[in-house]
Amino acid sequence: QVQLVESGGGLVQAGGSLRLSCAASGRTFSRYALGWFRQAAGKEREFVAAISRSGSSTYYTDSVKGRFTISRDGARNTVYLQMNSLKPEDTAVYYCASSTYYSRTDPSDYNSWGQGTQVTVSS
Repeated sequence: QVQLVESGGGLVQAGGSLRLSCAASGRTFSRYALGWFRQAAGKEREFVAAISRSGSSTYYTDSVKGRFTISRDGARNTVYLQMNSLKPEDTAVYYCASSTYYSRTDPSDYNSWGQGTQVTVSS
């Protein structure tokens, strides 16, 4: 398994941008597909985006398409989530996670999780 640590969250006004990073430990980074999830207060954890092991394929939930971009850097063992045109409804704790399978949207398909980073979008 891989250990994951997120960073980059914060407070931003609506329409602004943030870039989240998720650093992975270990030499097995390239073996895993990676995903970003988020969980708003009082709500279930929901899928945001996923990227394949090679980085050549990406998949997004409809509500973030055209605004968020997931990418990965194998040399740095890091996955990113670039978030543009942020909306108050994007406010949540954001988690990265690793999976053996690509484009899975169910959290139970992911086997390692980071601790999360808070993103707050003010109106």
